[in-house]
Amino acid sequence: MRKSPTRLSRVLDSFDRAILRIIQRDNRMPQRTIAEKVSLSAAAVQRRIAAMEGMGVIARNVAIVDPATVAVTITAIVEVMLRDERAATVDAAKALFRDTPEVQQCFYVTGGISFFLIVVTSDMQAYERLTRRLFAENEAVASYRTLIALDRVKTDTAIVIP
Repeated sequence: MRKSPTRLSRVLDSFDRAILRIIQRDNRMPQRTIAEKVSLSAAAVQRRIAAMEGMGVIARNVAIVDPATVAVTITAIVEVMLRDERAATVDAAKALFRDTPEVQQCFYVTGGISFFLIVVTSDMQAYERLTRRLFAENEAVASYRTLIALDRVKTDTAIVIP
């Protein structure tokens, strides 16, 4: 379970922040190389990374796959409006979206819609099947609107660390 940033057992210092900036770009970089870049020992870098993992600052280490190389050609941005905003309705929608592999990102938002999703599928037929299951046949969904991405201009996952 990921810890809340308010529950951090220590404050991140400039070394931690420098390490985070580096490993967000390349988490396979050898720790000795990171150590040289931030002026610490490799052992100190390893301890800091382990501590940040333990605190939940580093939530996961993943590989980012280029969708074009695995025949995932449709990227859709979907606005979802629920019929109501009761806790049970919202929680059920969150669970459904969280458990759907095609939903890459899900945001519960304000401003007239309930959720903002980034969805990827192999083709339009797969996307239609997904929309039927998640939205059209879901009684909790009042409406949804799809925007199809023409180009993935920027899909950076790095957090800007001051």
